[in-house]
Amino acid sequence: MVLVRRLIGDVIRRRRVAQGRTLREISAAARVSLGYLSEVERGRKEASSELLAAICSALDIPMSEVLRDVSDEMVRVEAAAIGALTELRPREDARRQEAVPVG
Repeated sequence: MVLVRRLIGDVIRRRRVAQGRTLREISAAARVSLGYLSEVERGRKEASSELLAAICSALDIPMSEVLRDVSDEMVRVEAAAIGALTELRPREDARRQEAVPVG
């Protein structure tokens, strides 16, 4: 199961890197410690809505864009997980049929 905090961190990091900005720049603009911002980007700390708003403001992007990117990523992760389960099921069924002795 994917953690939402990890997806949020990934999106924030991608957006920051795409802008060519450092953690230090964003942490100063968002008024959050460098270490805490780093933990949020790595998905180790949960960002409150206030903190997420400050980070988005520092990145000059609407929070709705970040949340939309997170939602899109979650759809991809869930689809991949469903696809993996679908691929496993036929193999399991085939193994069960092989194990059944033929009369």
